[in-house]
Amino acid sequence: MTRRVVRAVGWRLAKRLIRPIPLVGTAVALGLAGHEIKKKGLLRGLVHVGLDATPVVGTIKGVIEIFSGDLIRDKEHRSRGMGASAS
Repeated sequence: MTRRVVRAVGWRLAKRLIRPIPLVGTAVALGLAGHEIKKKGLLRGLVHVGLDATPVVGTIKGVIEIFSGDLIRDKEHRSRGMGASAS
C-alpha cells in the first residue's frame, strides 16, 4: 500500500515539474488530454489542456497550481440509479 502511495505522489509531482518545460510540457499535456477531458468534462478538459499546451501560459498556470491546486475544477460525480434518495 505504501509503495502505491509513493508511486502515485511521485508521478503527480513529476507531471507538475515536467509541464513547465516548453516542448516536453506540451507533449505531456497533449498525451494526458484524454485523461483530463474524462476527469473534467469536455469543455473544462479542453480549456485545461489548451492552457497547459500553450508554453508560457501553461508554465504560469503550472506554477500557480503548485501552490493553489487545480484552477479548473473536476466535474461533479452524480449518482445514477433508482435507489438514490432525494434527501
